Amino acid sequence: MKKNILIIGGSSGIGLALVKQLSENHTLFVASRSYENLNGLSVTHIPFDVETDELDSSVLPDTLHGLVYCPGTINLRPFKGLKPEVFAKDFSINVMGAIKTVQATLAPLQNGDTPASVVFFSTVAVGTGMPFHASVATAKGALEGLSRSLAAELAPKIRFNVIAPSLVDTPLAEKFLNNDTKKANAAARHPMQRVGKPEEIAEMTMFLLSDNSSWMTAQTLTIDGGIGSIKS
Repeated sequence: MKKNILIIGGSSGIGLALVKQLSENHTLFVASRSYENLNGLSVTHIPFDVETDELDSSVLPDTLHGLVYCPGTINLRPFKGLKPEVFAKDFSINVMGAIKTVQATLAPLQNGDTPASVVFFSTVAVGTGMPFHASVATAKGALEGLSRSLAAELAPKIRFNVIAPSLVDTPLAEKFLNNDTKKANAAARHPMQRVGKPEEIAEMTMFLLSDNSSWMTAQTLTIDGGIGSIKS
């Protein structure tokens, strides 16, 4: 079945990998600040900055079968150096942006003959305590709670699930992987001895958007190279 899917933040990283995998078989709407990386891909682009803009839902179809919210942050600093403004910004991007997006698309998400699927992205650091992750883990923990609450309230019309990766090789994580020493150290922390690839997270996202996951909702799926469950 060809589906209408909205991807927020689909111009880089995991979102872009997802767009590339979905664009041939589905009708995609991509809301992002930039369009450059989407050239040549079959998508409808909606200029959108999650921090400052209201989503223009007038360009969306009457029915949305899927929504993927990709924007995120990685502020890894000692807690004593994290100002409240950092927590507020992380919460704004990760949680308030998701809330505003779901509210703006609620009607088309509920219009389908089958349940729509919404996918959020968290972090392994919510379920596994990690130093220097206080701000991002706080925001993503709230996002996981939002997902479960909405899954309960909006079932059976909409399914909500979360993917919680460890470090993935994306532009957002570039500062942690911008030389060979950092790459080697990051890989060594994971039992699988490497960081994740955007395409791997996109594959799981595709599963959650598909009818193959139609009985799944309110779940958080950890894809982390084993770092959250295995001590290497």
